[in-house]
Amino acid sequence: MDTLQFQDKKGRDTMIWKDKYELGVQIIDEQHKELFRRVDAFVQTLRSSVTWEEKVKKVNETLEFMNGYVVEHFRDEEEYQKKIGYPGYEEHKKIHDDMVNYVVKVTEEYEKSGYNEQLMQQFGGKLLSWLINHVAAQDQRIADYAIKKGVSEDDR
Repeated sequence: MDTLQFQDKKGRDTMIWKDKYELGVQIIDEQHKELFRRVDAFVQTLRSSVTWEEKVKKVNETLEFMNGYVVEHFRDEEEYQKKIGYPGYEEHKKIHDDMVNYVVKVTEEYEKSGYNEQLMQQFGGKLLSWLINHVAAQDQRIADYAIKKGVSEDDR
């Protein structure tokens, strides 16, 4: 499989998973694919023509997922970085911490606002672009380092 391509009901591309995004660490690669699936489903829900009231359940599920799974995924990825001695660990961890803080902040604002749709539309767009850019750029530096250092498949 080279790509996992997702499209909305109108045939618009949303999230595209490419094998070149893989780090070669099975658990992290599977977590990335799950994040792509979830964010794609979230964006498709936001783009759908059903009423906002019908979207709220899916939006709430996604926020709950993001607040838990993202923290777990970042922890696993950071542990791998430490294991291989990745020199960009501190910088990468800060990027992760900033994203977790953003998700928590948006979740709080969303709940305080009484489930504001505009806030979730902005969140969905940022989440989509952040995830693709982060996995395709920042995370690939980890993979490049592991290859350059000669980390064996068993250590990944």
